[in-house]
Amino acid sequence: MDGVSSIGSIDFRMDEWKVDLAITGSQKGLMLPAGLGIVCASPKALAAREHAKCPRAFFDFGDMIRANATGYFPYTPSIPMLYGLRESLAIIAEEGLENIFARHQRLAEGVRAAVRAWGLKLCAKAPKWYSNTVSAIMLPEGANGADVIDVAFRRYNLALGAGLARMAGKLFRIGHLGDLNELMLLGAIAGAEMAMRDVGIPVTPGIGVAAAAEHYRSTAAPLPPRAGATPSPDAPQAPGAKPSPPPPPRAAVRA
Repeated sequence: MDGVSSIGSIDFRMDEWKVDLAITGSQKGLMLPAGLGIVCASPKALAAREHAKCPRAFFDFGDMIRANATGYFPYTPSIPMLYGLRESLAIIAEEGLENIFARHQRLAEGVRAAVRAWGLKLCAKAPKWYSNTVSAIMLPEGANGADVIDVAFRRYNLALGAGLARMAGKLFRIGHLGDLNELMLLGAIAGAEMAMRDVGIPVTPGIGVAAAAEHYRSTAAPLPPRAGATPSPDAPQAPGAKPSPPPPPRAAVRA
């Protein structure tokens, strides 16, 4: 299973779903630079390897298994990347997978709110196909996704993804996975919006950013009261919270 854009970001259950072979990369949900390919093989897959006749080259499970048994690699490993992977796994364990999955869903819903506000559609035809890690945004007839991507990068230093194969030129992609929060994603949405306007796509300035920001603001977890601070009467109240009593009157000061 290709888990490059899913493992570590959305739910994946290798044993429960009886997956025999899963692969991911370091640069997505694991929050590292590109450079590590990570493969997980089930006992069934490893047993099948014993009788497989296909040629092997760089990544031979047999070489790996023999070297790993003594704590080594059969080839020169990237030690800094492995230290980074250890820290990434610690960060994932600290946040918790369920919290990570919920964060990715909430961030993705903000991007989808921006797309609706722009009057555009996703490449995915139905909500059941929506991805919580990347959104492929279809452009109006006559617009070229390569132009949006080019302007976004050269003018705003924003790297957007391209459409592939038969979708080349018809869309651009916003990735929203890994080490990401609301404000980081709002910057990407703003850059995409500006680049679209720069190439002549008629979107209202700020409309997508506003839609995403309102989604993030309205779905944010309530903040606990700050110790010793009198909350503003206009501040949102947590569900079931009692209104704060008014502050005592200030003593008059005579000159």
